[in-house]
Amino acid sequence: MSTPTETYKTFQQSVVRSFEQVRRDRNLGIVYLILAGIAAWAFTGHDGTATFNLDDGRSFGIAATPLAWIVAGSLAVLGGVQLARGFGRWQSAVLTVVAVVFILSLLAWAAAPKGFSLVGMLTQAITFSTPLVFGALAGIMCERSGVVNIAIEGLLLNGAFTSALVGSVTTFWVGVLAAMVTSALFAWLLAWLAIRFKVDQVIVGFFLNFFIAGLTAFLDNRILGPNPGYNGVKTLKPLKVPFFHTLPVIGPILFVQTWFVYTAFALVAMLAWAFKSTRWGLRTRAVGEHPRAADTLGVNVNRMRYRNVIAAGVIAGFGGSWFTANVGRFREDITNGKGFIALAVVIVGRWTPVGALCGALAFGFFDALQDKLGFLKTGIPGEFIGMTPYIATIIVVAGFAGRTRAPKASGQPYESQ
Repeated sequence: MSTPTETYKTFQQSVVRSFEQVRRDRNLGIVYLILAGIAAWAFTGHDGTATFNLDDGRSFGIAATPLAWIVAGSLAVLGGVQLARGFGRWQSAVLTVVAVVFILSLLAWAAAPKGFSLVGMLTQAITFSTPLVFGALAGIMCERSGVVNIAIEGLLLNGAFTSALVGSVTTFWVGVLAAMVTSALFAWLLAWLAIRFKVDQVIVGFFLNFFIAGLTAFLDNRILGPNPGYNGVKTLKPLKVPFFHTLPVIGPILFVQTWFVYTAFALVAMLAWAFKSTRWGLRTRAVGEHPRAADTLGVNVNRMRYRNVIAAGVIAGFGGSWFTANVGRFREDITNGKGFIALAVVIVGRWTPVGALCGALAFGFFDALQDKLGFLKTGIPGEFIGMTPYIATIIVVAGFAGRTRAPKASGQPYESQ
């Protein structure tokens, strides 16, 4: 039987949670109402029907203005309900529906009375999500072990630079291997400073980001710039998966991609299985949640953390080489903040590989949307179009962050007794 003090603490905690939930509901409700206003004010200005092209000549059309009014009314109602009482456990589903219908209305407005390839846009979204998948998996490997990895941006950038330099003088795949090795070394430095010397992990991560950004910019100006022969690799061509690439609609989207995309999907499946069904996965989760208990059972906590952080560096280095494979060369700041978006993907994905894949696909779609809006010449200033993925990051994290919980020991140094 609980004491009056314990009962009061439980009541107090429930009140705090309810206040936090009310605040999240209020913020999301305001966002829904703003989106309703945008749909009613901006998306009703283009008359005509937008044509969404699929494959083999198939397509469908949507009248832009009627859709905009329907979306505006629906979002206004959802915003009112969100402000009044929220949607509870359905909040994530409602947020997803809001995003889908608003983007559909945006695309109809941008394309009317023309058309564009919807299959091509979705294929591009899969492609753009690839480095986010690798970056997020690297973050999950670290945080599930109890180490916060803010250095994903730097590790991706190093992978892009090293694969370009080494791949230009040898072969591309040797460059990829070099990228994996050097990013693993930087990850080891992160682990060494954070675990051995217990330096604040966030500070170490930002240090590595700035150091790698400065180093690659310096080497780009001093080595790659004066010597173009050191900065040129063949771009990878998409590979068709036999039989599956002929499937209607999903065939060209999922099964005409590069090795990087197929590897990302395979790695997600492998890690999802390993975290739940292997001794390594059990020990990793124990080290990230209850390191003292894991140590008591004979698990070397710090050794496990070292191994996982270094393995995360290998994954991030491979993901960084995607940028070089995509454009054929390295340029300064080629990652363009993708490592920081990968951190948001980790949160949205609730520190799980499958969740990270879903989050990465969502953010990859926003990247493809940004590219498509620039191509359709909507009249929106390019600077605002370029902000699309980052605005989406803020909105999505605001909707999901309060409903997720990081591993308990994440960011906490451990010393065996």
